Amino acid sequence: MKLYNFTDLLQVAKQREFKALGSFNLHCLEMLPAFFKAAEKTNSPLMIQISTGTAKYLGHKLLVDAIRSLSESRNVPTCLHLDHCSDLDAIQTALDAGFSSIMYDGSHLSIEENIANTRRVIDMARPLQVSVEAELGAIGGSEDGKEVEMNDASFTTVDDAKRFVDETGVDMLAISIGTVHGLYTGKAHIQHQRLADITEATKTPLVLHGGTGVSDEDMRLAVRSGIEKVNVGTEMNVQWVANCKQTFEKGKVNDSVRNFLVPANDAVTNVLVEKISLFR
Repeated sequence: MKLYNFTDLLQVAKQREFKALGSFNLHCLEMLPAFFKAAEKTNSPLMIQISTGTAKYLGHKLLVDAIRSLSESRNVPTCLHLDHCSDLDAIQTALDAGFSSIMYDGSHLSIEENIANTRRVIDMARPLQVSVEAELGAIGGSEDGKEVEMNDASFTTVDDAKRFVDETGVDMLAISIGTVHGLYTGKAHIQHQRLADITEATKTPLVLHGGTGVSDEDMRLAVRSGIEKVNVGTEMNVQWVANCKQTFEKGKVNDSVRNFLVPANDAVTNVLVEKISLFR
């Protein structure tokens, strides 16, 4: 089975009565079966996203081959997405390996530079039928070692979003509307009117980064208001690590390692199933 780009996978999701796709951060190969188990349980297509750090750790080709193989054997339409990458050489490496979706992150640049670089990435990706995500506005918090202080976070404006989409033709746009990357203990305050206005102005799939701290009610409303891709990472990682700590501490040195990992993977599956249910 081929790997789908975001645009094609979104159509599969909508045929199955989902309004949005979850895009789930994979940190290690041991997690991978748990992702596909969740997709099977919910009859959902699957979008797996990889940070540049994970891609270097595991290897681009190994990721492509493993995910393509599981997609075919489990009959789960799947997209493999490179998340938050600002390095055009690293993007080319992912394209050459067979990734089917790319995020160029130029949110730290001026809008003019962000537009120019995004257009370069689109020129690289479109001949390969690879979808491209960009980000506009600064989302606070931490993502794969990249820090944005909360005081430096800036919300995406309607005018900038429309200009960006008009001048790039990007496939999906990540916007800053009140969420935070990484572990967040409070309640995120999504600016729903801003989201609705950007949706109306751009007519382009919008992406929600930093879903931790977003209530189920807010998530459902955001999905109804134009969010069509939701990034999920921190909650899965927290559950996986917490369960591994428990099982490794209780285990014996001659126990099979897989016995330590099964509860952690089950916890990841449960998080995915819960999140996917919010996207209908």
